[in-house]
Amino acid sequence: MRSGTPRRHFIARAVGLALAGIAAPWSAHAAGGARSGAAPQPGGAGAVASGPRILVLGDSLSAEYGLRRGTGWVALLAQRLQQAGRPEQVVNASISGDTTSGGRARLAALLKQHQPQVLVIELGGNDALRGLPIAMTEQNLTAMVSQGQAAGAKVLLVGMQVPPNYGAAYTRDFEAVFAKVAQARQAALVPFLLKGVADAPDPTAQFQGDRIHPNEQAQPALLANVWPSLARLIGAKA
Repeated sequence: MRSGTPRRHFIARAVGLALAGIAAPWSAHAAGGARSGAAPQPGGAGAVASGPRILVLGDSLSAEYGLRRGTGWVALLAQRLQQAGRPEQVVNASISGDTTSGGRARLAALLKQHQPQVLVIELGGNDALRGLPIAMTEQNLTAMVSQGQAAGAKVLLVGMQVPPNYGAAYTRDFEAVFAKVAQARQAALVPFLLKGVADAPDPTAQFQGDRIHPNEQAQPALLANVWPSLARLIGAKA
């Protein structure tokens, strides 16, 4: 993992704010100032979409924290599929502040309700912010991937990274856990959701005023990081 200054700035500041009790990335407040932590449209967790479904289980990076509705990468994914004439419907079951434990607890009901063709798991960042054991994160990710596959879904695991100030061992092991789980369960992998954003030359250009959450301009880059792996799973043009 490259340990550039921008990514150190991004997550180190996030941790500092979290510990101070001022704010935290992927916090309990939803995007755009709404008071619910649940993800916005398209296809909120309570909706039952028609056609093949892509279920996104994530935290605020997928729940449009601080963004206008319809501008987050999940909404952009739905728009891209629609514009391409694809049949897949996107269900966004992301909740700001969620951890792998929270996602694991919610997943069975979501799988039963939506019966997705593809399950996208974007969780783990909050585990690191809370200093949770990497072994716990690995267990939860493995359980969620296994649950998705047992329900007949193809699974895409979306990775996250932390900076060197966590310590060399933690930084290395946290990054590696996503690839480890994906390889063990033969799931697809996006190595780092924030590639090109958190490690960009300017550490603030693609973040909101809190310097924690990616801004609207960064969302196409997040989708670009996810799309090639997802496209292979649904047989779309990458």
